[in-house]
Amino acid sequence: MRTEKAETIKINTVTVLGANGAMGRNIAAIFASFGNAKVYLVSRSMEKSIAAKDKAYLSVRAESVREKMIPIDYENLEDCIRDSDLIFEACTEDWSVKEDIHTRIVNAAGSNAHDKVFCSGTSGLSITKLAELYPKKYRHQFMGMHFFNPPYQMTLCEMVPTKYTEENTSFFERMKIYADQILHRTVVETADSPAFLGNRIGFQFINEALLMAEKYRYNGGIDYIDAILGPFTGRSMPPLVTANFVGLDVHRAIVKNLYDNTDDYAHETFILPAFLQKLINDGKTGRKAGAGLYKTVIHDSGLKSHQVYDIAHGYYRDQMKYTFPFVEEMLLFLQVGNYASAFRALVENQSAEARLCCEFLLKYIVYSLSAAKEIGCDMVAADDVMAAGFHWCPPLALVEAISTITDIEKLCEERLEPKIVDKIKKQQLLAGTERSRYDYRKFVLAKR
Repeated sequence: MRTEKAETIKINTVTVLGANGAMGRNIAAIFASFGNAKVYLVSRSMEKSIAAKDKAYLSVRAESVREKMIPIDYENLEDCIRDSDLIFEACTEDWSVKEDIHTRIVNAAGSNAHDKVFCSGTSGLSITKLAELYPKKYRHQFMGMHFFNPPYQMTLCEMVPTKYTEENTSFFERMKIYADQILHRTVVETADSPAFLGNRIGFQFINEALLMAEKYRYNGGIDYIDAILGPFTGRSMPPLVTANFVGLDVHRAIVKNLYDNTDDYAHETFILPAFLQKLINDGKTGRKAGAGLYKTVIHDSGLKSHQVYDIAHGYYRDQMKYTFPFVEEMLLFLQVGNYASAFRALVENQSAEARLCCEFLLKYIVYSLSAAKEIGCDMVAADDVMAAGFHWCPPLALVEAISTITDIEKLCEERLEPKIVDKIKKQQLLAGTERSRYDYRKFVLAKR
């Protein structure tokens, strides 16, 4: 949701800890470019901080931004924190690491903490628990500020208050305005709940797709499921390609947090598939490691082959080119802009693949709206997080698309298991849903 024009907070200097990571350096570039701030890049070594600056520059290609970023190591932490208006932690998703880093921040800030903003970019650890590492009088100045990767393309910023925010809301409210008006983020205020909102919805979908890949391993597994849930279903890339891009270790951390700390009707869909754990154990964590669910092999001839992990046999093979009649029909209609006929082709096709695709889309709608309600957000927030954080067709927009050809509530009753139908009725999820601010046609693509 966009905030109204109001007083923002002045941020001239920022310290980013964990700047050597992809998110840390890219967020630093956002503060330097949109925020026009001087940014200290803090890593374990000066070499890593210098490398972070060089990589951050490559993402923006602006010399003025490069000049604003200053590499340092932890030996100079106290000086740069004293000079900063905002301290942003972007370290690994490990509680012990974050506890150590925030303790260092507290010690470095000392008596100079009273006018500073303290943020964590955690993707799901408790913001309130992190705030409690700070002296009581400064806890209202601590908040979650969750960016999505890559932040230049994904504009979502989930702003997460704590129970201490109520003691003095000024810092939090002004930071929301700063993120909106200065950093040009799509700001969604979300509760301090496991994985917040965007990742809870997105990774539920992705992990269930992984579970289905395991279930249908003899049909093809990973690339079989991705072929069923491609861009023609309303996402920029198939879900398991997304998991490979994010990193399988990151995926595991998020779904483990959700499995351990939530207990909704979709709880069992957060169980990590055994094959994924094996890949992680073998160091095959995705694109960043050169192999994961997918990998690219360059042969001696110079030719490339795109391979996928075969769950059934435990090795990599060339990707299959699946031809599903419902997909071919949808693509023909989408190519001429006939979206209603494309969705009718999906809903009316009774093949196993079409029914699985339709079921996934319906469950995505229901879980998105249910999760938003559960953590106290409105349905519009579910739309914002999925559009701006994942570039997926938002749930309310997808309701609109399917409703052009059929009664969506009746379709859910026909296609989904009783416990999900009961959830729809109990929470009145599809009763009088408001119109989406997003055009579903922007997300439903005529490509595999």
